[in-house]
Amino acid sequence: MTQKFPLLFSPAKIHNVTLKNRILKAPQSSGMNNMDGTVSERAIRYYSDQAAGGAGCIIVEYAYVDDIGSKSAHCHLGINTDEDIPGLAWLAEVIKENGAVPAIQIEHCGRQKFLGTQPIVGPSAVPWPMLWDKVGVQAVPQELTIPEIKEIVSKFGDAALRAKMAGFEIVEIHGAHGYLLTNFFSPTTNHRTDLYGGSLENRMRIYREIVQDVRKKVGPDFAVTIRLSGTDYEPDGFPIEDTIELAKVLEKDGIDAFHISGGDHHTMIHQVTPMALDVCHNAWAAEAIRKHVSVPVIASGSITLPEYAEDILKKGKGDFVGLGRPLWADPEWPKKALEGHPEDIRPCIRCNEGCLERTFFQYKAVTCAVNPIISREGELKMKPAEKKRRIAVVGGGTAGMEAARVAAERGHDVTLFEESKKFGGLLNEASAPEFKADIRPFQKYQETQLKKLGIPVVHKKADVKDLKDFDAVVCATGSKPILPNIPGKDKKIVMDALTAIDNPKKVGKNVVVVGGGLVGSETALDLAENGHNVTLVEMLPQIMNGVATTDFLAYSERIAKTNMKIYTNTKLEEIKDKGVVVSTPKGAEEFKADTVILALGFKADNELYNKLVESGKEAYVVGDAMGAGKIFDAIHTAYRVGIKL
Repeated sequence: MTQKFPLLFSPAKIHNVTLKNRILKAPQSSGMNNMDGTVSERAIRYYSDQAAGGAGCIIVEYAYVDDIGSKSAHCHLGINTDEDIPGLAWLAEVIKENGAVPAIQIEHCGRQKFLGTQPIVGPSAVPWPMLWDKVGVQAVPQELTIPEIKEIVSKFGDAALRAKMAGFEIVEIHGAHGYLLTNFFSPTTNHRTDLYGGSLENRMRIYREIVQDVRKKVGPDFAVTIRLSGTDYEPDGFPIEDTIELAKVLEKDGIDAFHISGGDHHTMIHQVTPMALDVCHNAWAAEAIRKHVSVPVIASGSITLPEYAEDILKKGKGDFVGLGRPLWADPEWPKKALEGHPEDIRPCIRCNEGCLERTFFQYKAVTCAVNPIISREGELKMKPAEKKRRIAVVGGGTAGMEAARVAAERGHDVTLFEESKKFGGLLNEASAPEFKADIRPFQKYQETQLKKLGIPVVHKKADVKDLKDFDAVVCATGSKPILPNIPGKDKKIVMDALTAIDNPKKVGKNVVVVGGGLVGSETALDLAENGHNVTLVEMLPQIMNGVATTDFLAYSERIAKTNMKIYTNTKLEEIKDKGVVVSTPKGAEEFKADTVILALGFKADNELYNKLVESGKEAYVVGDAMGAGKIFDAIHTAYRVGIKL
């Protein structure tokens, strides 16, 4: 084992997360490669930064093994032909040169083909529900024949050999997340009655054949790992007990380490967990499997902070920790933790806005809500300012703190104006519910950077006169709740959502929340989970419009466990002393309430910016002051202004 993994498996202390040798870059699709699957210069820049951040090993995103049905997504990396080897060799060399062990994951997508084009193949004609909703009957997989299965097995072995020839030191077989191998393993998707279906022995057969073929072609001394879902979280799927038996057999077949996560794309919230679910969501599965195998186990999934990684290693839940999204948020996560500066890590908030939403559902290259550089490494990297200037940033919310940080790091003399005594702006309300606690470390990170940079803060509402001596002003003045002219809006029982979140003790037992967007839905859910009787009213046919897919799924599950009542296609007409009058498709109704909470959106507060522009001052507007948005919008707009000052 130590001969195959000379770097990764060297002895190391548990203290300080044993990062250099025990933190791995877990693979996730980037959408940065060329259309034909070859390595692009954009991908090289990206992986160069990822490798330089201190991880012991970089597992390159999944690469498809044939040119028939295994390609899953746009700009998907290929390893299906020898012509891919030169580009892959370039990639492996770059990873080595930047201090990490190069590994690559090989994959067949099975029924989960985001491209939605035939051929889509699988063990049985059971479509991925989300793809069925998108393309209909075209999503139904063609049932593989036994000769076709044997051909796919051989393609995996050929791909592994290409990885070895290209200079990768580890090849990882993707046997998780609802792709082809788990299509065979899960009773949900495998309805076969031949030697590849039915019994556990038959359902694990393709795994064994692939591992054996890979081992035969790469030889006994090349490291081969496999990624497994502890469970697919499907009601009629495979439990952890089945995966344990699979792992025990695969170890005998020559697997050198197991990389454990969970879920499939139908149960996506367990695969790419949003902040509404627990951190380290699948570490329990790694711990369970580790008890039954003698080779190392990699734990992965929502391990966002060093303290979580250290806990996993210290308690023996895993021998290694795989980071995916956290290294998008901060590629230097391992280095900063190893050097004893965890407070400087820009933490992943598990919003899935820049990563999952963009790559899976919008067909774009990956980026990150809190790190605008990802996928734009060659063009958006921060550079020292050519000339030091006096910069004022007005507003200490998300966008303001980011703009101030970037400007100060570039060498400008920055002053931050913030009317309130606390920083964060709407982050304070956004992070109030326990199911949004991931935002709190990010807010702390932002405040810490301001202090470390020594940025002076003036606690007052800045006006044009206060800003006359600055060379440029960044207006991060945020937004204000929209309060439309509804009869009764000034009654004592009415408050806006922000006031309700800030003053939970003032919210009555029986609540009507008007507005089922992100803020209204989260406010209603938080109140319902804390014992209030909540009625949510939304004019549109559905609540949570514009909410990230994983949040929508997670919130829906949580809402189903409460007594919340939801009325869509329903309009607020009047607020009375003890309730509201609404119009529904069935006519007018009256809902009793002790408190009516209005969550009807936000409007940009750009008054100061307009005045500055009129006065001839060089001014910029960022974040919600441009238009109400999300953390993604605040950080990205602020960063881009900051690097131009």
